[in-house]
Amino acid sequence: MPLMKSWVASANDANHPFPLNNLPYGVFSTEGTEPRCGVAIGDMILDVSAAEAEGLITLGDEPLFDLPFWNPLMEQGPAVWAALRERLTALLAKGSKEQDKIEPLLVPQAEAQLHMPFAVSEFTDFYAGKHHATNVGTMFRGPENALPPNWLHIPIGYNGRASSVVVSGTDIRRPWGQLKSPDHDRPAFLPSRRFDIELEMGAIVGTPSDGPITVQEADDHIFGYVLLNDWSARDIQAWEYQPLGPFQAKATATSISPWIVTKAALDPFRCDTPPREVELLDHLKDCGPMLYDIELEVTMAPEGKPASTIARTNYKEMYYSSAQQLAHHTTSGCPMNVGDLLGSGTISGPTKDSRGSLLELSWGGKEPITLETGETRSFIEDGDTLTLKGAARGDGYTIGFGDCTGTVLPALEDPYAR
Repeated sequence: MPLMKSWVASANDANHPFPLNNLPYGVFSTEGTEPRCGVAIGDMILDVSAAEAEGLITLGDEPLFDLPFWNPLMEQGPAVWAALRERLTALLAKGSKEQDKIEPLLVPQAEAQLHMPFAVSEFTDFYAGKHHATNVGTMFRGPENALPPNWLHIPIGYNGRASSVVVSGTDIRRPWGQLKSPDHDRPAFLPSRRFDIELEMGAIVGTPSDGPITVQEADDHIFGYVLLNDWSARDIQAWEYQPLGPFQAKATATSISPWIVTKAALDPFRCDTPPREVELLDHLKDCGPMLYDIELEVTMAPEGKPASTIARTNYKEMYYSSAQQLAHHTTSGCPMNVGDLLGSGTISGPTKDSRGSLLELSWGGKEPITLETGETRSFIEDGDTLTLKGAARGDGYTIGFGDCTGTVLPALEDPYAR
């Protein structure tokens, strides 16, 4: 599919992340106004709430955009999702007869503040990247026992905290927790010293289910995708994770990018999962291209200094797709809700510079990385800003998500002071 031309000139730049082919969904406000639903087009935002109020977008008897999140649209299902995309395309396409009505409803992105684009119902994070799982397993168990026995058969995951999911630009406070070093008999309650990121994609469930669904049904239920940073306190994690897995190490925050890129926008970039080393059971088998060719990168910027790119990888490196993760999640009969968020797991590639976490990049702190400023890092220091970027590149256009950024603040001096 080539670039679709818009009358919004900036949307026709081949390198701009928000062409007419994209039309991602977000929530924004401007000075003196309340947050409301909007669609990114070029360097502008279409005020969808206003367009609906003026009768330019009508998708049913009741308004869908009178609240500052996209869950009401998700609840309408795929047919309404498609109808909105078709209507937005008609309104914003070059030659649109309604340009004069829509143009006053555009807001420059530079003047807008972005908010959480949807209300997160529940959050589940997975451990589904083979390169990441192999690297971490090799560090802690040796190469012969790198992957757990179940890893090649099911997408492993854990239930996280929906309450700690935040939008890009939210500062992240370094957490306190129990740390246990090998040379001490007892743990100590201290700020994390090995604070880290995980480069992930997040899939948003748009259709609820109450019982097992197939991989194809799961793919149909996904509304869209965001970039996702699973902030991780590795030292807290090392002490707490046995026998039930991650808990407080992952509860500090999970950052997501501000724009939901719909599955329809990503369809031209579908690709297959990697070859299977072990045949999956029937209920998890691939039924078509379920991954996406999305280039990803991570930058780190020390306080007041320029950013350095520390990793580049691609979403197609995942071993399990989000559809397989969602299908597996439902096998026990677990209900899935509109607005559930599924983290892909860390997306690492086969080379050192394609590792999606500092744990891997510095090999557990033994091999610090050097930034372009000349500074070194094993893990995140206070004042560092970490940014995830993602783009799918088509014929003369780019599909972007908006940056997923967070700056780490020092731990509280006394976490219990009031």
